[in-house]
Amino acid sequence: MTVAYQDPTVILKILRAARTVAIVGLSKDPLRPSNFIGFYLKRHGYKIVPVNPREQEILGERSFPSLTDIPFPVDIVDVFRRPDAVPDIAREAVAIGAKALWLQFGVISAAGAATAAAGGLDVVMDRCMKVEHARYLGRMHWLGFNTGRITSLRERVLG
Repeated sequence: MTVAYQDPTVILKILRAARTVAIVGLSKDPLRPSNFIGFYLKRHGYKIVPVNPREQEILGERSFPSLTDIPFPVDIVDVFRRPDAVPDIAREAVAIGAKALWLQFGVISAAGAATAAAGGLDVVMDRCMKVEHARYLGRMHWLGFNTGRITSLRERVLG
């Protein structure tokens, strides 16, 4: 089911076109994956917008309680929340005119994806934005993923 939401051409289009990423569920804790990914995206030129009602500021950026409280346009809504929260987040993403809904690893919601797609958003599900950015635009070489084998072992040369 999620394969339809993992199209490499859609992922690359989203990553190239986007400038502003609202991260729903961004944590202030540097040991949480959302914090690391927010840091990575910010370092790679994206404007990150924390969406966390419990925090005033995360990674040096003002945090908003919800997507509808953000007073400027957002390109991607990147979700670090449980799947049951996604349908409401998708409705908010459509309401604010976001261009894409990105659901991180393990965040799988057919209902949320359908809502976002019906609202005209591109949808990526069960993929990490940091990994996909590194794969297509960053420092991770595509070859290592195509071979199906990632290793540091060198081929033995017989002499």
